[in-house]
Amino acid sequence: MMKKIILAVPKGRIMQELEPLLSRIGIIPESEFFNEKSRKLTFATNFSNLEIVKIRSFDVASFVKFGGADIGICGKDVIEEFSSSEFYSILDLKIGKCRLSLAKENNCDKNLLTLGNIRVATKYTKISQEYFAKNGIQVEVIKLNGSIEIAPKLKLCDFIIDLVSSGQTLQENNMIEVEKILDITSHLIANRTSLKTKNFEMNKLIKMFNES
Repeated sequence: MMKKIILAVPKGRIMQELEPLLSRIGIIPESEFFNEKSRKLTFATNFSNLEIVKIRSFDVASFVKFGGADIGICGKDVIEEFSSSEFYSILDLKIGKCRLSLAKENNCDKNLLTLGNIRVATKYTKISQEYFAKNGIQVEVIKLNGSIEIAPKLKLCDFIIDLVSSGQTLQENNMIEVEKILDITSHLIANRTSLKTKNFEMNKLIKMFNES
């Protein structure tokens, strides 16, 4: 009897690229999976032993890390922020391309190299602290989970670190990119224990993604 596999995927913009990928692989979720208005979180597929859960992008790594899901799809940013020996990055899926960048207000003349008492707002605290430490810059990192672009306008911080795709959100908030920190694509990650206890089923699924 085939062992059950739970695949965790992120909600949001990635779904537009995930649908054709799953189609190429031959995984067909129940129709409600692609309904953006649906609040359902778990979905059956055409594989009797494969179930998909749709959760927040930042939660995918945690679900896989702690065994709530056997395998997951998440961005390189999430992998770096929540790095753990309990899950492995298996495959770069080449979808969800964007970048993690340092940004500031368009009229801001502050320089990271000369400014003291720098404040940076981001939800990527680990990546940010490692980035500034590597560059020998002392900063205070403020964790925000959303509405990050408004933080400099309200004098909460001097700079932000956030995901950038088209750059439109920055433009609409009178901000510019200062420096790219990390190129991002979505990766397939796997729980370490599941790779051992469900070896056959996991390897079969990974091969399907690898050959897509």
